[in-house]
Amino acid sequence: MIAPARTAAFTALRDINAGRLDLPAALAHVRPALQDERDRALATDLVTGTLRWQRQLDHLITEFSERPLSKLDFEVLQILRLGAYQLTHLDRVPAAAAVNDAVAMTRRARKTSAAGLVNAVLRAISRNTHRLPLPLRPPEGDALTYLEIALSHPRWLAARWLGRHGFEATERWETFNNTAAPLAIRVNRLKTTADLLVRTLAEHGVEVEPARYAPDGLIVKTGNPLRTPLAGSGLFFLQDEASQLVALLAAPQPGMRVLDTCASPGGKTTAMAAMADDRAHIVAADVRGARVQLLRETVAASGTRSVRMIQADLEAGLPFNADFDVVFVDAPCSGLGIVRRDPDIRWRRTESDLAPLASAQLTMVRHAADTVRPGGRLVYSTCSSEPEENDAVVAEFLKANAKFQAVDLRAEKAAHFEAIAPVLDAAGFLRTTPDTHGLEAFFGAVMRRVE
Repeated sequence: MIAPARTAAFTALRDINAGRLDLPAALAHVRPALQDERDRALATDLVTGTLRWQRQLDHLITEFSERPLSKLDFEVLQILRLGAYQLTHLDRVPAAAAVNDAVAMTRRARKTSAAGLVNAVLRAISRNTHRLPLPLRPPEGDALTYLEIALSHPRWLAARWLGRHGFEATERWETFNNTAAPLAIRVNRLKTTADLLVRTLAEHGVEVEPARYAPDGLIVKTGNPLRTPLAGSGLFFLQDEASQLVALLAAPQPGMRVLDTCASPGGKTTAMAAMADDRAHIVAADVRGARVQLLRETVAASGTRSVRMIQADLEAGLPFNADFDVVFVDAPCSGLGIVRRDPDIRWRRTESDLAPLASAQLTMVRHAADTVRPGGRLVYSTCSSEPEENDAVVAEFLKANAKFQAVDLRAEKAAHFEAIAPVLDAAGFLRTTPDTHGLEAFFGAVMRRVE
């Protein structure tokens, strides 16, 4: 009998690599069939790990099968990737079990003629795990080939990072992307305090420690808060630490009018409500009905009374005048800054995606700017590592709009900005990077409308 976790992992990988589902949706689709929590955890590990190391695994499969990937059946390739990941990266999985289940899955998928190939390739990998034919690290090997294959990143993306940051930083960045991300949560100060939440979580077997930078952030060390009765209580929200830092850029104060234009799922919206002690006037918008519903659920759980929600398309324009003190644009982007948490992004995105994304982002910023009052702040952020979506969008907007000026956040004195001082760059923008801060790559800029 094939282990349930492996069956679920194969189904998820097949759907992701066929372009039918992204990683979160694929995992959500297969988890209900797994009754044992250990099977769910293993399936998640198998899928995310296989995606992280996919380029390296494909190289090994090509080497040991002595044929190009294009000559392999699509479903057989997913089975080989899954098996190769277990053999090369999971010490706790017996090699025989991984190989036998892979062969059985091949037959179950009605690819019986490929069962011998799957068996031979995986057994060859198993015999050679101590001397895998992978590119060498410089100076013995070529830097770009090593970054692409040995550290499993798209060649075009590795080349970009190598050109901008150099080899050592890029190697640290890619190594970061290939590690499992810790669970990060944000304390909801509208309902509790950090000290009280830490004690309450400990009573349920969850150990946490303060985040390195985010003032309301906690990093889970042991246990899982989502498997305790506290889940869904609104005492905390799952939110990446870098994302928590970006929310601080809004610096809302009681009485301010705040517009969050791309608000779902609501992490930054509810963070801003808490920062203003629930005494700001916040409008949270998103473009799709399902996204607005998710936003409503987050806002309701938070306990805030200061947030109103609407469905609106920022790219098409907003139904507001220039009345807001703060307008926040957390723009849809390539997601290339969060490939540690969502490893499928590195294979779904291409370099040609960047220009159209940047064009849409610039349109969004221009429409958002129309709603900022004189003296107000326009905040722009992404979870992208690429300059086309970050600095270039800000520069292009400012070039065409003399009403706004970039704010050097290093000169800001508000209490909220103390936490972000270590992650500001030479231009006074927020810029977190894996190699420097140990955080996902986020970008944030503040522009003030001239009085």
